Amino acid sequence: MTFSDIVPELKSKLPDLRGRLLPNQSLQELTWFRVGGPAQVLFMPEDEADLAYVLANLAGEIPVTVIGLGSNLIVRDGGVPGVVIRLGRGFNDVIALEDYQDRAGTAVPDVKVARVAQEAAIAGIAFLRGIPGAIGGALRMNGGAYGGETKDVLISARGVDRQGNIRAFSNADMHYTYRHCGAPDDVIFTEALFRGKPGDPAVIAAEMDKITQSREATQPIKSRTGGSTFKNPPGHKAWALIDAAGCRGLKVGGAQVSELHCNFLINLGSACAADIEMLGETVRKRVKENSGIELDWEIKRIGCA
Repeated sequence: MTFSDIVPELKSKLPDLRGRLLPNQSLQELTWFRVGGPAQVLFMPEDEADLAYVLANLAGEIPVTVIGLGSNLIVRDGGVPGVVIRLGRGFNDVIALEDYQDRAGTAVPDVKVARVAQEAAIAGIAFLRGIPGAIGGALRMNGGAYGGETKDVLISARGVDRQGNIRAFSNADMHYTYRHCGAPDDVIFTEALFRGKPGDPAVIAAEMDKITQSREATQPIKSRTGGSTFKNPPGHKAWALIDAAGCRGLKVGGAQVSELHCNFLINLGSACAADIEMLGETVRKRVKENSGIELDWEIKRIGCA
């Protein structure tokens, strides 16, 4: 699908723009599944001020969608209308502070934040090593793994709303529950402040190595996958429900339920986004028929079919 090119019109209304606006930009290479249609406009802001400027001056009827590292994302085959925002270099700093704190831009990969904390003898943040995304996604989903969750270590976050206002959020303002953030949907997070506790760098490094080994042994991390597909229902593990419903190895088109970990879907190489989403819906249906439990998507799905 090709969208109409609205970039010249946008640029004419944004004389002080510093970031990049790209028309009909492919998103496939920005997602781990490597599927999906283009963004009508891809916007990569220079920094937080540039992001706020564009949002403040962007017509309200133009849809805005945010993507991160694309590790937990299906972009549908018809592409994404409006402006897709991807934060980059201006949001990619992470530093260790006093009092066992880390400040990170939301484009920083979770693993990098874990590593900086380890080197600064900050314990309690190593679980981020097990999340294959960026800090923005962790904030928006209360990302967690290996016994830790974002809500356990977050002090505060900053973001920009759809009107271009810069907003500050305490941990309580985020209204976190399991894999859910209750902050306004229109906020694009730009920075986070975390606090851990005193630790031994060698002990933390060993914990991170253990997480790495566990992921390599139990998850198809070298495949075109999107991470954990469904949330764990209360009192259950999604993978066990999927396995019990006979879905391990199930295929739709070029998509397959992983044989290694059946809460992961894989693009075998020829899948389109519709194959992956249909496979996920087939799994949900079979699990509901087998157990009476309805699985909720953890992977975000955006765009037009």
